Amino acid sequence: MTGIRDHISLHADALVLRERRNNVLASNIANAATPGFKARDIDFASALDRAQGVGNLRASDDQHFSVGGGINQGLVYRQNLNPALDGNTVEMAVEQMEFSENTQRYQATLTLLNRKISGLNQAIRGE
Repeated sequence: MTGIRDHISLHADALVLRERRNNVLASNIANAATPGFKARDIDFASALDRAQGVGNLRASDDQHFSVGGGINQGLVYRQNLNPALDGNTVEMAVEQMEFSENTQRYQATLTLLNRKISGLNQAIRGE
């Protein structure tokens, strides 16, 4: 028997990861003029797999400890196309495009999550 958590967990995890990715991308943009700053990003697919328990290590019982989950998990350094002389790897056009795309995907995920919750509410009420 599946619970409500099982029904919405993918979208909830994706929403949290999208928010976290927006914060990382915003940090890149804010540090565009910082000498030596290395642009970072989140490998979204890998991070979502880990959040869902997909991969080599899985907690198969509620009493098992969760593995990983640290704040920097899934964080990777972005490979830039045009390195700056001061060592900064932020490319504003790339960061702005990634931020915009991630924001749109965040909104889409939020819409899907709201629809799932609305559907569950209707099922609970018997509509």
